[in-house]
Amino acid sequence: MGRRFNSLHNRLFLLFLSCMMALLLIVSVLYYQRTTDIIHTKISDMAEKNISQTVGLFDLLLEGYDSITKALNGNYELLRLLEDHQSDTNPALRVVNDRTITNILGAIYYSRDDIVGIHVITNEGRTFNYERRFAGVLDANYSSSEWFEKLKNSTGEMVWLGIYPQSVINALQADPVFVFGRQLYDLTDHRSVGIVLIEASTKAINSAVSNVTISPNSQVYIVDKSNRIVTATTNKKLQSISFADLPRPTTNSIVVDNMSDQLIVAANATKADWTVYGLTPKIDINAEVVKTRDYLLYVILVFVMLSTILATIVSRNIASPVKLLIREMKQVEMGNFRGAVNVRSFEEINSLVSSFNRMVNRMDELIERITLASISEKNAELQALQSQVNPHFLYNTLDMIYWMLDERENDKLGRVILALSHMFRYSSDWQKASRTTLKQELDQMRHYMTIIENRLEGRVSTEIHVENRFLSIPLPKMTIQPIIENAVKSGLEPLDRPGVLRLYTEEKENELLIIIEDNGVGIEQENLTMLCKALENSGLKSEGSLDSKTDSSGMKRRGIGLPNVHRRIVLMFGDLYGLRVESKLGTGTTVTISVPLPPKGE
Repeated sequence: MGRRFNSLHNRLFLLFLSCMMALLLIVSVLYYQRTTDIIHTKISDMAEKNISQTVGLFDLLLEGYDSITKALNGNYELLRLLEDHQSDTNPALRVVNDRTITNILGAIYYSRDDIVGIHVITNEGRTFNYERRFAGVLDANYSSSEWFEKLKNSTGEMVWLGIYPQSVINALQADPVFVFGRQLYDLTDHRSVGIVLIEASTKAINSAVSNVTISPNSQVYIVDKSNRIVTATTNKKLQSISFADLPRPTTNSIVVDNMSDQLIVAANATKADWTVYGLTPKIDINAEVVKTRDYLLYVILVFVMLSTILATIVSRNIASPVKLLIREMKQVEMGNFRGAVNVRSFEEINSLVSSFNRMVNRMDELIERITLASISEKNAELQALQSQVNPHFLYNTLDMIYWMLDERENDKLGRVILALSHMFRYSSDWQKASRTTLKQELDQMRHYMTIIENRLEGRVSTEIHVENRFLSIPLPKMTIQPIIENAVKSGLEPLDRPGVLRLYTEEKENELLIIIEDNGVGIEQENLTMLCKALENSGLKSEGSLDSKTDSSGMKRRGIGLPNVHRRIVLMFGDLYGLRVESKLGTGTTVTISVPLPPKGE
């Protein structure tokens, strides 16, 4: 029982759940104690911010309307046409001017989507209108109306006439409108030209008013300096309130009064002589406290349930991958590198599992590669010895030595015997290292070609072009000599013409290409295809299948075959490198050795 309690899963579950419950208890107590104290302040601040935002919206809205009338009053073309209209006697020109004035009003009309109508009335009584509908149907008695008197008595300032249940100039326009206007003046001589009256939709004002409400029973009013209600929310029973008894703010200040049975906030609009009042019953504020407490209890219950579920999931998601990882580590400890852990958990655990899998795979690959490299090196060592002690080669060499002795060519004999000595020494010395340099491989090639050129007496010549900076490039031992031997035996000896064996290097990005080509008899297509497949599949074949090589006649003989050379290059440098063979029957064969170039400075 104690061991089960000490398991990672149970410990994590209890630890997570205990922390969540302790945190929940502390937060709930502190929250409940503070809620009652701060909720009134919060609501007051919210009401103050709401009314401040509403007043700001009003100011922006009225400023936009003000800019429309200023744009009309500052339109030189409009003022010129209104003045010229009085002296125009040409009917056609009058029609053109009327249309131009209407177009100017239309441009202003369509600059905002809340304008219902624009009306310009000149001092001579001419009217120009642009309305949403019923355009040109005007009240004939507008000149005796209150709004007309206010505009005529103004001195160029903006006149906010307020909200009306319908259009003040077009009786057919029955929707509520917000009406404002100003006198139009000729800016050159400050002479009155007429008045402009604009009617706008009340949706923007009503939307701004609704922003002040903080509860369903909140009521908002906009009153002017005469305590006349400009607009209000739809609760009718509170509209009989006496605004003279309510506190009125001065300048740009905001009044917040919660001393009575309701919360009162008030603020002034700077663009118009209006005051915005917001009234919220205290019972609504207390109801918010009760709702908050009930909601808190509900949240606590749900949070306890979710914490239990979450603690179970988290502890299981952490413990299960760790258990799988421990089990697989025990398998690795026993020497089994073939397993893998597959889990879907937290990012850190997934990263740990992925690293473990890569480590195990890498260990398995390294062990296999080391084993294959060791076997390949041993086979190459034995095959090199067998290849160099090839009876046919020794017979020809001894026969050549015999005839040279007979002809007393002692210098040539010395060079041949010396070259043969170097070759045996190089090919049989595998104890120090199985890797060498390009320079040492070229030296071995020269010794071999010394024997071949003397034996064939001018039938074969060698050309070597290698830059000195490439001579220190590492190579597996016995890489070039087997390729040269194949080229001589299978390609150049059967020729009925002088043979040329060329070795040169090319640099390709970060890769060195050692190219060995001859002008021999070439390889038949079938044998070439078999050889290329053997090179491609050399990484999949067993060591025993890599010990033979095929000459141009299709016969196999013992030696270090090209697949063996290719395999040792792959084991040393990787799968991107190795041998490539190209041949054309009757033209010659090209073998390309691809090895990596070390980084600059190394």
